[in-house]
Amino acid sequence: MVKPGLDGHDRGAKLLARVLSEAGMEVIYTGLRQTPEMVVQAALQEDVDVVGISSLSGVHNTFFPKVVKMLEDKGLKDVLVVGGGIIPEEDIPFLKENGVAEVFGPGTPTEEIVAYITGKVKLN
Repeated sequence: MVKPGLDGHDRGAKLLARVLSEAGMEVIYTGLRQTPEMVVQAALQEDVDVVGISSLSGVHNTFFPKVVKMLEDKGLKDVLVVGGGIIPEEDIPFLKENGVAEVFGPGTPTEEIVAYITGKVKLN
């Protein structure tokens, strides 16, 4: 779970990290002000199955695809990338075309997010 760039509000990301953890997932929250390079390095070091990016600052159209590309460049093509936060509906098709598997907006039930991830990733 990551918060990109200058985004300084992480209450939702922390809440979701806890929900995912309680659902049996190992969750690593990298904290605020992450760069794409930092995200990919953490994904490599932690051998992750999923990268969840929460954005409220409007950097989603740049940051999310850059993370996807950098993961692919490092051989992590099987890592599921999901996003959430304040993302306009009209931007979601672009994000999906650029490798983001799913985007969850405000008010998405946490059960839906858990079900999506568990449906896509085999949990140990």
